[in-house]
Amino acid sequence: MAFNHLPELPSGQRSFELKNVVGNIKSSNTTQAVTADAPTSEKISQSISNNPLANYVPLFVMLPLGVITRENEFPNQEKMEQRLMELRKAGVDGVMVDVWWGILEAEGPKQYNWNSYKRLFQLVQKCGLRIQAIMSFHQCGGNIGDAVYIPLPKWVLAIGEEDKDIFYTNRYGNRNPEYLSLGVDNLPTFQGRTTIEMYRDFMQSFRLEMADLLESGTIMDIEVGLGPAGEMRYPSYPQDQGWKFPGIGEFQCYDKYMKREFKAASAKAGHPEWDLPDNAGTYNDTPEKTGFFGANGTYLSEKGKFFLTWYSNKMIEHGDQILDEANKVFQGCKVRLSIKVSGIHWWYKDDSHACELTSGYYNVKGRDGYRPVSRMISRHYGTLNFTCLEMINSEQPTDAKSAPEQLVQQVLSGGWDENVDVAGENALSRYDRKGYNQILLNVRPNGINENGPPKYKMVGVTYLRLSDELFESKKFKIFKQFVKKMHADMDYTREMTDVPILRRSKSKIPMEKLLEATEPIKPISWNSETDMSVGCPFADFLDNILDKLFPILK
Repeated sequence: MAFNHLPELPSGQRSFELKNVVGNIKSSNTTQAVTADAPTSEKISQSISNNPLANYVPLFVMLPLGVITRENEFPNQEKMEQRLMELRKAGVDGVMVDVWWGILEAEGPKQYNWNSYKRLFQLVQKCGLRIQAIMSFHQCGGNIGDAVYIPLPKWVLAIGEEDKDIFYTNRYGNRNPEYLSLGVDNLPTFQGRTTIEMYRDFMQSFRLEMADLLESGTIMDIEVGLGPAGEMRYPSYPQDQGWKFPGIGEFQCYDKYMKREFKAASAKAGHPEWDLPDNAGTYNDTPEKTGFFGANGTYLSEKGKFFLTWYSNKMIEHGDQILDEANKVFQGCKVRLSIKVSGIHWWYKDDSHACELTSGYYNVKGRDGYRPVSRMISRHYGTLNFTCLEMINSEQPTDAKSAPEQLVQQVLSGGWDENVDVAGENALSRYDRKGYNQILLNVRPNGINENGPPKYKMVGVTYLRLSDELFESKKFKIFKQFVKKMHADMDYTREMTDVPILRRSKSKIPMEKLLEATEPIKPISWNSETDMSVGCPFADFLDNILDKLFPILK
């Protein structure tokens, strides 16, 4: 049975009770993505165990990629204010905003210009919404949904003209300027600074310039970009290099710096003769067309396993190092740190999991490629933000061997097993009840609990994305129902997006300890459908009838 509100009380008493409930949630810390039996100090306080507010899941909406233009201007402020107010009236908890490195440090090292972002953030604050700020160290352009082009800073690209190996490179020598190669993470290539130092300095400037918005709690989430599209992955399937779904993609480690690191690692392992793969195919191949991913392919050999471990470990180390710097910068602020992991669902049902492997997720039968990432995040008190929450197996082409539902279940189960907060978003725009219901199912996979916290629950969802299409009458009506169901049929409660003061990261977890988490676990059991549905196909049928009748009646 669904519930629609807290027990009826006089307004003053209800307000007092609600504040006490929220206070109890906050005093027990806000980590709610744990099982009821999990051995963790982050459990929800027993004092709210009989209160339905614990089922509330905040909903955020991504702002357009170019809300701040490449020229660092904030146009259409009146329209944006109108849209933000409509979101607020609909009960939306906040917005997500890309904070583009390529815009803010465009002119030269440490020459930051925050004026337009300040105006945007102040407008969001005025409208009563909270902010998830993405530290976007990647290029906008070249990926699915990229509607604008925002390159890396001009002076960084100029260095790349002289040294093209600072960029990710495939086996055929094609460079990808979306994001800097992991091979230069710790090299003072950028006028005396390393990549990690550039990202740290950017975040330090952000904290200084946005101090009042951080202090007020308007900015409550810092998502740290760790790769293309802001995701912790390699740019293995770039559309601007000809990739098309469901191609397997290509490994991106053939710049001179990554080559050098691999040769040193293989020599240390006693195999100086081993080299990077030369039989893994091209972007649009299928697994069976390659020697690496085919039946009895190289990926199953000792050499292949060594390479894939090295390739995925490099990515995890990259994320760990940057998250550690972010934690130092934002320690003491009331913010949540998060990272985004990509939902690469095609070829999931193939033994090779080919596109996951080329993207850096070493996830195959007998080896979990995602739980080590969650374990790494746990030391930084971070949140795992996973994509493709809206996707349904039956909607995918059979030749892609796609299984987004099982992928989501694996990744979320692993996160909960590692006692980290789990958040998520849809990968593609959806305005329909079926897509919303799938998100709602993943948000609370075992449903709500009328007497307290559900056994499993995500800490938030970010909806992709704000657009004119979203505000079309019929679509916005369904969206508002979706917001209500995210909140478990309860009223908007700002305090549910409060987060605790960020603590300093725990000690570094040795790689061998992280890799213990590659041992597969059985995913938790998902309900067959959500108990917080926004309606079935019959509701769409009724909407269509009413749409036809309304002009006649009018």
